[in-house]
Amino acid sequence: MIGALIARDVRRGFTGAAWLPIAFFLLVATLVPFAIGPDARLLGRIGPGALWIAALTAALLPIERLIEPDRADGVLDQLTLHGMAEESVAAAKIVAHWLTFAPLLLIAAVPASALLAMDGAALARTEIAMALGTPALAALAVAVAAVTAGLPRTGSLAGLLLFPLAVPLLIFAVANAMLLELAISLLLTAGAPFVAAAAIRASRT
Repeated sequence: MIGALIARDVRRGFTGAAWLPIAFFLLVATLVPFAIGPDARLLGRIGPGALWIAALTAALLPIERLIEPDRADGVLDQLTLHGMAEESVAAAKIVAHWLTFAPLLLIAAVPASALLAMDGAALARTEIAMALGTPALAALAVAVAAVTAGLPRTGSLAGLLLFPLAVPLLIFAVANAMLLELAISLLLTAGAPFVAAAAIRASRT
């Protein structure tokens, strides 16, 4: 059942505005040189940070579609009636969300790095950091989506909740502290299903 839920959410993720997060990611990489100027050394220095901020926003953009539609349509209740724990539902949604944005993000980072005058070594470090950190971004997005499900102006509130939680991950990622980034990523990814499950149960009361 978990596999079917993942496949369903992946199919839904690749419809409609599925390419909007990647388009936004590339748009940020395109606009930064205009804002900073043509200094290649400066662009190369700030490039990884700019890409990470764009990646964080890309993970946040589809947040209103992660939990709320299934909550409003009663799908979450049906899954519970079929014996699927809320933690399993949340874990499946994290996997599906990661599959719909992270691989495309890693591909888009290649042309984005060229726009930001990043060399091959900086690109390789950023790709590794994103591979380690994007599961945590997906987990945070699902947990925040569950917490804010059913509330008005979800997007703004979700941003206020998500950005502070992602700061430690971004700091270690940009600083190339891979082991610390991996530790934070594992902690967030492991804890998010339980936070999301608690929020889903609370939304039923």
